[in-house]
Amino acid sequence: MHKIPALYGVIGVSVALAAIPAGAQSGPDLLEQLKIMRQQLEEQRARVDELERQLRASGVAPPANTATAAAPSQLERMRGTGNLPAPQPDAPAQVQAGPLDAPPRLAVPFADPVYPGRLAPLRGTGGGGQAQAGNDAVGRPPAPKTPEVAPIFETPGVLTPRGKVVFEPSVQYGYSSSNRVALVGYTVIPALLIGLLDVREVKRNTTTATATFRYGFDNRLEFEAKIPYVYRSDSTVSRELFTGTAAERAFETSGKGIGDIELGWRYQLNDGGVDTPYYIAGLRFKSRTGRDPFEVVTDCQTRCVGQNVTGTGLPLDLPTGSGFYSVQPSVTWLLPSDPAIFFGGFSYTKNFKRGNVYRTVLNGSKELLGTVEPGDVFGFNFGMGLALNERASFSIGYDHNSVGRMHQNGLVIPGSVRVQLGTLLLGYSYRLKNNRTLSVSVGAGLTRDTPDVTLMVRMPFTF
Repeated sequence: MHKIPALYGVIGVSVALAAIPAGAQSGPDLLEQLKIMRQQLEEQRARVDELERQLRASGVAPPANTATAAAPSQLERMRGTGNLPAPQPDAPAQVQAGPLDAPPRLAVPFADPVYPGRLAPLRGTGGGGQAQAGNDAVGRPPAPKTPEVAPIFETPGVLTPRGKVVFEPSVQYGYSSSNRVALVGYTVIPALLIGLLDVREVKRNTTTATATFRYGFDNRLEFEAKIPYVYRSDSTVSRELFTGTAAERAFETSGKGIGDIELGWRYQLNDGGVDTPYYIAGLRFKSRTGRDPFEVVTDCQTRCVGQNVTGTGLPLDLPTGSGFYSVQPSVTWLLPSDPAIFFGGFSYTKNFKRGNVYRTVLNGSKELLGTVEPGDVFGFNFGMGLALNERASFSIGYDHNSVGRMHQNGLVIPGSVRVQLGTLLLGYSYRLKNNRTLSVSVGAGLTRDTPDVTLMVRMPFTF
């Protein structure tokens, strides 16, 4: 405080220089200006004396006779740090001490102060006063997460978070129809047929209710299990021409029961981001827990193939499973490109052959088929998802599967050809709650062997 007189002089000179107007050099105007300057100087001295008394009373500044070489005062320790002492809840507003050349500041009492203990962890994080989730360090980026889209394919694109369980009930309905014309005989001339003309119209309805469970081991790996329940019904209408009758024969059959249970694993390979794709590898195993197609009884009396065929070979009770074990590796990719998300994938399904396969006929006997190996399936799909708002999203995509030819005893079964299945899919998703989402997808068959329409409704719950 020994520098206060010098401060007085500086303030007086500054005020004098600022108050003297240009051209005021002599005369009564100069005396009047000096009088005004003297009054302003006295006011400045009074304000400095009042500030000095407040500092001494609060204990922040030492008395004037205290040596300046002593330990630094509280004012010196606080200067430049920006940390103010926490005010008391019921304390009145006080003038906070600062540098002498700065204007005084008011300390407004807060009932729940956020500084210094709560403000320091938020400094530089952009938290805006919100509590940080967990104990993550400041500035550490969150674990990368694949973006969510309305699911339209069988394999979803979003992994289950670590430690979370997802239960997803779903119902899928499929309808398909096909017409077959078989010419049994020979032609004498192109316009004349000698023999039988068999016309068949087949309509199939399949409803599958599935309970799916997923568990996230960490943010990159999840396990999945599917338990389906299948109900199928087929209607076949046939007419044999040139037999002397125009009556149509109807053949209806159905089947229901547990389908083939599936187990799967999926792993996120990389850390994607904006304009950087996410890659997810998957492996799925399908059992043959459903009713075997070779176990159901057909309408043949003694045999369904070869000579002396005694029936059409149609099953009297429809199977609910494929009858073969299979393994399917796959790779899925998602590319965020605001405001859309592009996604797709590739898969290959290996169906394992079975030996000593028999078919059951009406009289209870078994017809030996030998070793049967279904064709492998190569598939790919692609699509685009668009978020309509924070709750709703829309997706469109295309799914294609190429099914290979079936072999029996090492030879291609006569009439077996490679089948192409193409489906156009539309999907909608709406988040009802934080842990519940309703998704609906519709598929339209684009090839002759694909089901005409498929409809799936799913609602995953997260726990």
